[in-house]
Amino acid sequence: MNERAPAPGGLALIEALVNTLDLATGADRLDTAEGRARFGLAGAAEADIEAVRELRESLRAVCLAHAGHPPHRDVTPLGELLAGAPLRVAVDDEGGTASLTGAGPETLHSRVATAVAEALVDGTWLRLKGCESPTCHWAYYDRSPAGRGRWCSMAVCGAREKMRRYRAK
Repeated sequence: MNERAPAPGGLALIEALVNTLDLATGADRLDTAEGRARFGLAGAAEADIEAVRELRESLRAVCLAHAGHPPHRDVTPLGELLAGAPLRVAVDDEGGTASLTGAGPETLHSRVATAVAEALVDGTWLRLKGCESPTCHWAYYDRSPAGRGRWCSMAVCGAREKMRRYRAK
């Protein structure tokens, strides 16, 4: 559904994870081997997949909050889910460059925590939003100059909403 370019940096991982579930059809890419493999979950136990689904919906709620929309349903707060994924700052002694990495085993939770931290540092975190349409809530990166995008696609969700408003008049 999304015609936009992927989010920059680590936000692309978060955007892709949120968008594994199509709310309109109920199709969940985490139900497929290919969809699981994309996130390093090949062969994961069903309990682990449920934890990833919980993470996905918490991320969706945050994306919706970034756009000023209420959560789509009750979710575990993202901070609670990422608390078990501590970060480590690695500093190159010769060049002085620094980077963030997961402090524990490389799990999806630690990769998401790293992406969130990097997006906070570079100021892009609040630009990852959730589509206003209640049948969509697709994650998208808002590249609009004012940062006030409302829909994942003006051609689809935006046009539908504008048509609804027009017909309501």
